Amino acid sequence: MDGFDRNVFVNCPFDDDYRQLLLSVVFTVKHLGYNPRLSLERADSAESRIDKIVGLINQSKYGIHDLSRIVSEGGNEHYRMNMPFELGIDYGCQKLKEGAWSQKRILILEKEKYRYQKALSDLSGSDIKNHDDEPSKIIKAVRDWFVTTESIRADSGNKIWNSYNDFQAYLYDELIENDGHESVDDAQVSEIMQHMTVWFSMETDNKATGYR
Repeated sequence: MDGFDRNVFVNCPFDDDYRQLLLSVVFTVKHLGYNPRLSLERADSAESRIDKIVGLINQSKYGIHDLSRIVSEGGNEHYRMNMPFELGIDYGCQKLKEGAWSQKRILILEKEKYRYQKALSDLSGSDIKNHDDEPSKIIKAVRDWFVTTESIRADSGNKIWNSYNDFQAYLYDELIENDGHESVDDAQVSEIMQHMTVWFSMETDNKATGYR
C-alpha cells in the first residue's frame, strides 16, 4: 500500500456551489504534506465509480467526509446519500479490517452544527466540525483536526488561508494567461491539483533560497 500513511480520501460534494470549499480542503491537505485522493482524479469509463471509491478508501489512512449535501433543496428532491454511503464504507473499513486499516482516522464535516442528527442519528456524540460554507473555516477545521489527531506542527489556519489566496492569484495567471481558459471555473479539479503541486514546489524552492 504505497503512500497509505499520507493518503487522504476526500469525500466532498463536486457541485459548483461547493467548489471553493473542495479546493480549500485539497489545498490544506497538500499544505500539511499529505496526499489528497479524490474519485475524480482519474476518468476510466471501464471502472465503476463505487469500485474506484472503495479502492481509494482502501489506500488511504485518512478520510475527510462532508455531509453538507444530505439536505434536499426542494420539496420534490431526495436526500443525496452518496457521501454518507462513502463515509459508511470508510467507517466499516476502519472497524472491520485488521492491520493498517484499523489505524484509519476520519474527519466528518457539516455546514451547520448538529444538523446531521436529523438524517444520521447514529452519529450522535461524534465530534463533527461545521464550516458554515466558508472556505476559511473549512481550512481551519481540516488543519486543526490533523494537528490534534496526528500531533503535528503546522501553520495556523489563518496563515494557510492567506497562502490559499496567494495560490488563487497564481492559478488565475496560469489558467487564464498561460493555458487560455476563459475562466478559472473552466478548469478541472484534477488540473488545479496539478497546479497546486507545482506551486508548492516553487514555494519550497523559494524558502530554501531565502526568496520570499
